[in-house]
Amino acid sequence: MGEEEELVSRVQLRSCASLIRQQQEAKRRRWARQRARGMAAGGAKKEDSCEVLDLAEYTKNQPWWRKLFGRGSGSSAEKYNVATQLVIGGVTGWCTGFIFQKVGKLAATAVGGGFFLLQIANHTGYIKVDWKLVEQDVSKAKEQLKYHSSGSKLSPEVKSRVDEVITFVKKNVILTGGFAGGFLLGMSS
Repeated sequence: MGEEEELVSRVQLRSCASLIRQQQEAKRRRWARQRARGMAAGGAKKEDSCEVLDLAEYTKNQPWWRKLFGRGSGSSAEKYNVATQLVIGGVTGWCTGFIFQKVGKLAATAVGGGFFLLQIANHTGYIKVDWKLVEQDVSKAKEQLKYHSSGSKLSPEVKSRVDEVITFVKKNVILTGGFAGGFLLGMSS
């Protein structure tokens, strides 16, 4: 008896699922007929009309921080009070300035030490530098720099990024002011 009841319940479940599928298909067909009638009658109804959204264009028009952090990532002026913005900007600016100072010292030491070692190797005869070739290369580089700087037109990508940064700074004046002050303190410490 238990097996028969189980078999009956399985059959009922299958028939129920197929009935639901049939109802959904009937709704789809009904909707398609209504849509076709609305189009033939001179346009779609208000509830049937859909706006097509081009996602590529939509994302191009969004600021970079919204692309990265999502919808609720507006300017900090909308989220935090003035004191919080100053503290956040000051702390991040100080950390950034301190790191720049340490990395800058390390880079200056590496470049200066490398130049010093090259000079020692040159004077002791381990290497020979063709200074005329160096002068020719430097003059070519100067000419190329003059040629590229004479046009001085920014590419559209660079211009849009600069505009985004300017907009961000304008919307978050307190935060960026705190960052600038913290950066200078970090560089000096």
